[in-house]
Amino acid sequence: MRQSLLRGALLCLLLAPIAAGCVVPSASPPPPSQVVEADARALAYGRSAAEIFENPQLRDKLTALFGADWSPPTPGGVGKLSGAAPEYFQVGGPVRMVTVGGANYISVTGCVRQACDKRRGLLLIREGGDQLMARLDDGGFLHHYAFGAGLQPAAAIPVTDSALRALARLSDGNPYPRPAP
Repeated sequence: MRQSLLRGALLCLLLAPIAAGCVVPSASPPPPSQVVEADARALAYGRSAAEIFENPQLRDKLTALFGADWSPPTPGGVGKLSGAAPEYFQVGGPVRMVTVGGANYISVTGCVRQACDKRRGLLLIREGGDQLMARLDDGGFLHHYAFGAGLQPAAAIPVTDSALRALARLSDGNPYPRPAP
């Protein structure tokens, strides 16, 4: 009896690391994406991240998109960004058009001026302005956001990731702005 318990325990110890290391593939492939030539649609809300964040048609939607992360964090806040969401677009990249899964989005990248390589943002505005998605990289911790009828933050992950890949292909692997020294 004791030997069978020991064998069972040993078997569990051997199988646990294997089971814990298994990666389950995604149920669906990421949506196809590509950067398309910018036209007047890309500039519908502004020519820069700063203009887009001040646009009266988007201001309330952006505040709702980022929720509590719109404002600077309170001391001791857990799971919060290290700064207010708009700071991740202090240095704004070019406004572009990206098609993801057949939908057109206005995209803008940005970063925090003093930490451009660690604190970066991507904002996607679906054509028409009714849906917004964002991804903020806070030093390796990713935060995803979604605004629009029936959208959840998890829905933003494949869209923002796919858009970021398309932007990276266009810009030698780094779609984020590079501040002047």
